[in-house]
Parts: sequence; structure tokens; C-alpha cells
Amino acid sequence: MRSIRARLILILMGSTGLVWLLAVGWIYLSTQAEVERVLDARLMEAARMVNSLLSDHRIEVGLEEGTASHVVGEFEHSHRPYERQLSCQIWTLEGSLVGRSENAPTTQLSEVVDGFSETDVEGERWRVFTVENERLGVRVMVGDSLKIRESLVSDVITGLVVPALLILPFLAGVILVSVRRGLSPLSDMADTLSKRAANDLRPLQAGNLPKEIAPAVSALNGLFKRVEDARDRERSFTAFAAHELKTPLAGVKTQAQIALASDDPALHANALRQITAGVDRTSRLVKQLLDLTALEANDAAPNLQAVRAQALLKQSVAELPLPSGGARLVVEGGDGEDALILAEPHFLSLALRNLIENALNHSPENSMVVCRVEEAGRDVRLVVEDEGPGIPEAEISTVVEKFVRGRNRSATGSGLGLAIAQAAMARIGGTLGLENRSGGGLRAVLTVRAAEAGA
Repeated sequence: MRSIRARLILILMGSTGLVWLLAVGWIYLSTQAEVERVLDARLMEAARMVNSLLSDHRIEVGLEEGTASHVVGEFEHSHRPYERQLSCQIWTLEGSLVGRSENAPTTQLSEVVDGFSETDVEGERWRVFTVENERLGVRVMVGDSLKIRESLVSDVITGLVVPALLILPFLAGVILVSVRRGLSPLSDMADTLSKRAANDLRPLQAGNLPKEIAPAVSALNGLFKRVEDARDRERSFTAFAAHELKTPLAGVKTQAQIALASDDPALHANALRQITAGVDRTSRLVKQLLDLTALEANDAAPNLQAVRAQALLKQSVAELPLPSGGARLVVEGGDGEDALILAEPHFLSLALRNLIENALNHSPENSMVVCRVEEAGRDVRLVVEDEGPGIPEAEISTVVEKFVRGRNRSATGSGLGLAIAQAAMARIGGTLGLENRSGGGLRAVLTVRAAEAGA
């Protein structure tokens, strides 16, 4: 069953019916026990009363055999329905009937000489209380039919069940209305969402909602926020890509037009070199845009694992294309050569590659870019140093932003390398630090937790 409303109605009506049936059963059993107790007390009282009247000679019976008389008194003058059903017999100890009430059977009600008993008399079940009077030599038996008792209990249950059955339709209506009103906030929310435009991602109002629905609305608002952020990233990606790709593509087109318009082989060769450089720059820009978008769109928790920092550094260097400039790339064995770090290899390798590419692009000919691993207490640092112009102190805090290029920019840079490194380190809980070296150049440091400290 897929309808919450129908499910709630069935559960409420089923549970209400079950409680009602259990209540009827409990009332039936308790009423039956109470009726048995009360009626047994009445039997005992009636038998003792007749015995007392006999002892006081207020009732006279013929003790000669065959002279049974009617017992008069309470049994014949009572106007209570149940008491008219009581039957009284007086038997001698020798087994002769000497007195009985008007409606009492002539067959002996019980063989028990004293106390309660149940017996079949003329095909009917009786409950009997017997009192033995040894002084008068008689036994007084007062009994009633168990059918009468069952009829009394049935009348009580009928008095309870019939009104309850009449109330059931009203109770079902109350449940239907209550469930419908209780689920009305969900219907209102669905109606509100159905009327919204596709680009309307405003959060839903959660002021007066029931506490059971508030979490769903909060989750929807969170989803709207994530969708809005994703759309903002897509718009930013489109705008940045259109802006940044326009210049290199225009340059490539210009060089192609120059090559087509000239027959000079030297001019052709220069134009092809410019086209190649433009394609390389465009390719790197597209790759960086895709990397940055993937980082920002990834909401999953990073899969941190223990890896060897030196091995990861060497693998990242090996995946880089050969430097096209005059700088040399060197991996040194520092004091952290055997250090274990807690990181997600993909993100850390992405940050390393962008830092190394950035250092190579800004390094002059015959210079050196050095990479190494250092231990720093509970942290491990992956260091990339170059001999380039460095970054002016006033720009160090802003160069990690997207498409920000400082005064000492390179011809092939796009302003995304440091932003990607910063975003990747934020994903794994690490940090990116930038500082100018005293001898010239830039020192970039990626700081991550050592595996032992993370554990």
C-alpha cells in the first residue's frame, strides 16, 4: 500500500477495533466473574435465610413422607426478576422432599450435603447451595439455572456492544477527518512546489510546520541550496571558460590566418609554433577548469588512507609532461622520505601537479624546481620550491582565488593552478602555504597529517 493516508486510516481503525474487542472481552470476563460472585452470595444468603426461618418455625413444612408443601416468604413475593428464578427445596436427611418453592423442580437439585455444587436437573444445568440443619433433620437447597446467569451476562455485553457499534461510523469519520487534517501540510507543500517555476529554488517556509514534517522541509531546502550552488558553479564555469578560452582561440585563429595568407616558410613555422603554444595553453586551461569543477561539485567525504608521501610525490612528478622550458625538475630525499600521511591520493596528487606546473611556468631558463618531503612533528610537508620571481607580499593572500593572476604572471598561466591546489587541500583537511624565499623564488608547502597522528 503506497498511500500514507490509507495506511494511517487502516492502522488507526484496526487498532481502535482491536482495543474495543479486547475491552469487550475483558468486560465480559470480569462481568461474568462478578455476576458469579454476586449470585453465589445471593444463593448462600437465600439458603441461610430459609434455614433460619425453619429454625424459628416461621415456615412450617410437613415432615411426613409425601406431604411436600410450598415454601412461602421472599421467594413468592419478590418483584425482582432474578429472585423469581430462584428455586428452593427442603429435603429430609433420609431423602424425602418436604417443601419447595412454587417453580422449583421436584427432582433433587444436588447430591452435595453442604456448600456449592453444579448439577444437571431435568436436562438443565443448575448452580446450588445446600445448608444442612441436623437439629430439624432437613437440608435446604437453593439453586438457579446457569442459563439465567448467562442471560444476565449477555444482557450486560449487549448493552455495551450495541452503543459501541452505533458509534463506530462516527468514530471512523473522526479518524478520516483527523488524518486528512494531519496530512494537510504535506498537501500544501506539494501544491506549493507544483506551482513553482523550474528555476525557483527559494527555500520553503518552515515556520509553523509540525515537527514531523520540518525535517523533510529542511532536507528539501538543503537540496535546493546544493542545486543552486551547482547551478552557480555551472554558470561560473561557462562564464570563465568563455572568457578565458576566447583569447587563446582568437590567437590560434589569427596565426592560422597569417599562415594561410603568407608563402614564407619561416612565417609558416613561427605561426605553427604559436598555434601549438595556443593549443597547449587552451588544453591546460580546459583541464584545470574541469579539475576545479570536479572538486567543487564533489560533496562526498574524502576517502582518507595512509600512503607514503615520497612515493606519491614521485608518482605525481612522473605523470607530468616533460618541461618545455629551461627549468629542471628535481625530487630530493628529505627527512620525511619514509613518512606516512593520511590523505586521499587523488586530491593530494592534483594539488602537487598544479603547484609543480605553476613553478615550472614561472621559472627562468637554467633554473631548478625542487620537490621534497619534510616531517614537522605530527604533520608532514610536501614542499615545492622554484627560482622564479616569487609573489609580491600584498598578493599572496589573493593569488589562491580563481582567475587571479599577479603582476609576475607567466604567458601560459590561467590563474587556476593555486586555486585548484587550495580547493584540493581543503577537501582532505590539509593546508596550502605560500612564502617567498630569501634567495628569490617561491616556496609552496602542502601540509597534511601524519598517518599515526590521524589514527
